Amino acid sequence: MANDEDSSSRNSGFSHAKLNERILSSLSRRTVAAHPWHDLEIGPGAPVVFNCVVEIGKGSKVKYELDKASGLIKVDRVLYSSVVYPHNYGFIPRTICEDSDPMDVLILMQEPVLPGSFLRARAIGLMPMIDQGEKDDKIIAVCADDPEFRHFTDIKQLAPHRLAEIRRFFEDCILLFTFRI
Repeated sequence: MANDEDSSSRNSGFSHAKLNERILSSLSRRTVAAHPWHDLEIGPGAPVVFNCVVEIGKGSKVKYELDKASGLIKVDRVLYSSVVYPHNYGFIPRTICEDSDPMDVLILMQEPVLPGSFLRARAIGLMPMIDQGEKDDKIIAVCADDPEFRHFTDIKQLAPHRLAEIRRFFEDCILLFTFRI
């Protein structure tokens, strides 16, 4: 069997020793990844159109959160009931709020977006909130590049049921996160 491996490596033009050395040498190099909160620009059109980073995709029961130290998106918890995120949820880079987190944003659009992706959005409203005694407002925005939602310019243009759904989602989340059996 060893002879077969030796002959196949000779025939394919590479040596396992050189390949292993190459892998190990790449591990020893220190690389710096971009941090989505600190390094991503808010965008040239801000504050009208701004970049936002998606932490949680529409329809998810998983609550992801930015790990401030590493810049990676980490699993924070799974929602405690059958509640799911009604739209994509994330934050606006290079912002900071009273809770020492970046500004939260719920982005209305047709499709779920993968955590860690960023997109362009336009704010259409604000949902003032208090979470665990701290101000924790939520920006309600639409994806600036989604043809179904980009024409909205004010939260009052949303169907009353959609607005009630969003409000109820945040009310339920606060209850679920603070009430434990």
